[in-house]
Amino acid sequence: MTAYSASKLIQCIDRDRLVTLLRDLVAIPSVNPFDQPVSEEARELEIANFYEEKMQEIGMLTSRRDVVEGRPNVFGRIKGKGDGPCIMMAGHLDTVGVVDYDNPFDPKIKNDRVYGRGSCDMKAGLAVFLEVAGILSREGIELEGDLLIAGIADEEHQMIGSREIRANGPIPDFAIVGEPTELEVSRAHKGQLCMHIHTHGKACHSSIPENGVNAIQHMSKILEALGDYNEELRARPAHPTFGHGSFSPGVIKGGDIASSVPDSCTLEVDRRLLSGESVQQVVSEYRKRVDPLAAKIDNFHYEISEPTLYAEPLDTSADSPIVQKITAAYLDTLQVASKLPVFTGSTDAPNLMAPAVICGPGSVKQAHTLDEYVEIPQLTQAAAIYLRTILAMQHSG
Repeated sequence: MTAYSASKLIQCIDRDRLVTLLRDLVAIPSVNPFDQPVSEEARELEIANFYEEKMQEIGMLTSRRDVVEGRPNVFGRIKGKGDGPCIMMAGHLDTVGVVDYDNPFDPKIKNDRVYGRGSCDMKAGLAVFLEVAGILSREGIELEGDLLIAGIADEEHQMIGSREIRANGPIPDFAIVGEPTELEVSRAHKGQLCMHIHTHGKACHSSIPENGVNAIQHMSKILEALGDYNEELRARPAHPTFGHGSFSPGVIKGGDIASSVPDSCTLEVDRRLLSGESVQQVVSEYRKRVDPLAAKIDNFHYEISEPTLYAEPLDTSADSPIVQKITAAYLDTLQVASKLPVFTGSTDAPNLMAPAVICGPGSVKQAHTLDEYVEIPQLTQAAAIYLRTILAMQHSG
């Protein structure tokens, strides 16, 4: 594929078509149900159906699998000649919630931005994928290898959608995940490990607390024991790519009513992982800090759950063809070099079982906010980057 033909295809990118498609996607309330029943706002099935229909309209071969009932992964494929790598463009169909968000599913255009829940995280990326595949299909471009689009369920919670792909395929040779990076190319991100720590006590009336064992007070001692854990992590030698791991207690729940001594308390903790760190290592570090409390506190009992979320780190080699080609495409499109930042969050990318990069329109600073938006020029720029990358990858192995 010549540079001239790439430039010619980029001229086919249609800003208005992209904006219309993104607004249609934002208007579908695909909030992740987060362990609750599917509701009027939690409709991953509806957006999956819509996305599959759009892939069919541009001539892609489509398929789907339910991850759990009513929450499917959907796939579209443009068949290549079989002589080149299979490239997947992957993104999640779900969004975070909308509590206190005014009119989240009524997409507005203002100041060259599209506003609405999911506009940047990451329905902008999903819209650009369809624009790229549509251009290749309409222009009759025959790729050496297959081009895949994956619309994935449940990224915002436990990543059951990408874990299903990991187990059942399709597994590409290379992947581009369109999370919002302001178009920067990220080849790495930390892993994420979430677990519950439970304390167990003995309930009684709060007027006679000496007759009970207060699980919340015991949890407060665990929080104290973990209080300087981040300082320990920062004191370790920095990883050359990721820097340092981090720890955050995020959710605490205990007791039922103020007039009872609580017999249980649960703390959910988040640990960001470096390449090479394991679940077993982290649990051992928790226990090293918490176990000594049993010798100091009467009736102290606690347990650590299995992971509620485990997302591996992503650390794609800088020498991988997908990194080389997409950074060149970024330079050609924006006339500056990508800074190759480490992506701040965790993503579906490690579960795709292929060398992957994170690159997409929108800023992660806007993700999950109550005023979410994406800059419209980044939609067309993302499409140009993806097109250049796909064309350049045709003979990469």
